[in-house]
Amino acid sequence: MSGSKRLAKQPLEALQEHFGHGGFLEGQDRVISQVVSGRDGLVVMPTGGGKSLCYQLPALCFEGVTLVVSPLIALMKDQVDALVAKGIPATLINSTVPWDEQRDRLNGMRSGRWKLVYVAPERFRAESFLRALEGVEVSLFAVDEAHCLSQWGHDFRPDYMRLGRALEKIGRPQCVALTATATRMVREDILKVLRLREPFEVVSGFSRPNLSLAITPVDKQQHKLERVREVVRAQRTGIVYCATRKRVEEVSETLAAWGMKAVAYHGGMSDAEREKAQEIFLSRKADVAVATNAFGMGIDRSDVRFVLHYEVPGSIEAYYQEAGRAGRDGESAVCELLFNYADTRTQEFFIEGANPGVQAIRDVYRYLLAESDGEHEVRESIEEITEGAGLKNSMGVSSALAVLARAGYIERFDIPGKRLRGTRLKRPDIRAEALELDEEAIEEKERRDREKLKAMVEMCYARVCRQQWILEYFGEEDAEPCGCCDICQQGGGEERTPREEEHLLVRKALAGVARMSRKTASGWEGKYGRGKIVLMLLGSRSQEIVAAGLDRLSTYGLLADQGSGYVNGLFRSMLDAGLLRVEAGEYPLLTLSDRGERVMQGWSGYRMVWPNAQGGGAAVKLEDRGFDANLYAAMSDLRARMAKAQEVPPYVIFSNKTLEALCRYRPRNNDEAMQLPGVGEAKAQRYLRGFLDLIRAAG
Repeated sequence: MSGSKRLAKQPLEALQEHFGHGGFLEGQDRVISQVVSGRDGLVVMPTGGGKSLCYQLPALCFEGVTLVVSPLIALMKDQVDALVAKGIPATLINSTVPWDEQRDRLNGMRSGRWKLVYVAPERFRAESFLRALEGVEVSLFAVDEAHCLSQWGHDFRPDYMRLGRALEKIGRPQCVALTATATRMVREDILKVLRLREPFEVVSGFSRPNLSLAITPVDKQQHKLERVREVVRAQRTGIVYCATRKRVEEVSETLAAWGMKAVAYHGGMSDAEREKAQEIFLSRKADVAVATNAFGMGIDRSDVRFVLHYEVPGSIEAYYQEAGRAGRDGESAVCELLFNYADTRTQEFFIEGANPGVQAIRDVYRYLLAESDGEHEVRESIEEITEGAGLKNSMGVSSALAVLARAGYIERFDIPGKRLRGTRLKRPDIRAEALELDEEAIEEKERRDREKLKAMVEMCYARVCRQQWILEYFGEEDAEPCGCCDICQQGGGEERTPREEEHLLVRKALAGVARMSRKTASGWEGKYGRGKIVLMLLGSRSQEIVAAGLDRLSTYGLLADQGSGYVNGLFRSMLDAGLLRVEAGEYPLLTLSDRGERVMQGWSGYRMVWPNAQGGGAAVKLEDRGFDANLYAAMSDLRARMAKAQEVPPYVIFSNKTLEALCRYRPRNNDEAMQLPGVGEAKAQRYLRGFLDLIRAAG
């Protein structure tokens, strides 16, 4: 623990002065209060949740400078430009900045010219850079995109591994690590590598209620292209993620042939070409980006209405990070994965490339020893090393070089004037057979990479709420159905006239739509999409709600006790029943129909399909018979056996909260069980019978 700090100004004062906001977004205040108290910490906050402010604002409250480690040049530049536009003294140091200019900026840090300095992680390779930081008062060391330092994260960057040592060399300032998605395993890695001291941990909810997740089985490439055309025409603006460079080029060329404005983006393009493609998309000169997973981190285009995955990604982490780039304005967005099991072969190839094996690592090192010159350097491309070492997968050679570099046997260096990196042997006296490699860790990494792909495929076949499945994967055991994914939309309910309490809910929802619409002489005109209206009614403190002042509406939070899944289902049913209508345009805007206005005012009757009750509200119809420890233990054993047989984590069957509810209320059949939290129709059909048998046996 770093201890309390003297503040130059208070957080709310700095928020109003520099950012023009009168209050924090949901989750920000508890993070910022911990940071300004001087504690190390780990923050997991979803994309669009205002994560950057959690270190930018304390930087303005502290005396001294805040160093921000950021992985992408474009991301750094966007952040710095936005801060400078607000009059905040910020700059960056990365490989694009000449050394003379770097030195000038370092001098500016000593003299107090800067409050925030964004630094690329590779700067910490150089002892000269660390020495140059001597005498700089670093008040906070913020590690953004911190999942990059975990081998179990979805975007591992070896340069991040040096940050723990770098912290020690610059005097161990207060450190805060931030990321958008991290499993428990990744969070443990972050804490270990950075050696955070008595850290606070804040893990905000991962739920994105405005995203409609869908997985569509597709047999042929032609069917994929047809589906791409349908989604692009319907949604207009978005990203198509492809697994390979070749596929990116094929899909982007096809879109161009259809007359659609699209840009291609992949790792085979030069830095200048990628930067140009990104700028075209961000400046709205193209509607669609077709890209590999290299595209997206730091992409801040709020009106992305769809994200299509042309092939299955390699992990849930990567999938949800990429899907989360849709709907950052809070409006509804579509995220669809075109699933063909044969596409997993591509991901298997990537796994093999990322995990070359101990023998391949030794073969690469042996070749480097044989080819090195008098200065112990090899100036050959990855492809030349691959061929010379007698290997087939050039990705595997890149990975082998990374392992050797982390172990201290080699270092990679830029060759001036060429798009080529050389390799320098740091311990040329060591023979290949004598390399000390952590064989157990190398094997474990491959095993976990394969487990991630297995989990991704399992989700594609699962018939449970997509978002619920993902949230449970990230450790949210009591996640509820979202109400708007493809599985939830298949559920349906009973079509009938409303009960009294349901009618009141509908009138509240319609009043919320009215407050966010415009009444004209010719009828109602929409101003917002479904996503923002639902968030407003749920009482969200998200950035898009607070920034638009929607938290000040009289209908704000009217349906906060219903849960996002139920409210999304309610809106879908109201739309189907003709109480709402969608206005086509640049954005799909939601407003009242004439019939909806009459229902809101209590002048008209109606029938509609009622969404299934979510959460524990309906469970009160069953009698709480008390907790039975023996029954709960028997249910836990049954769940463990089922999970082992299906090779899934136990929470995929039922969460602990659901087991307790089954134990307390002891439903007699599927219909009664589905009143309980975490028991949907799909889970009831797939898992419930054995648990009901235990309940009957217990009397």
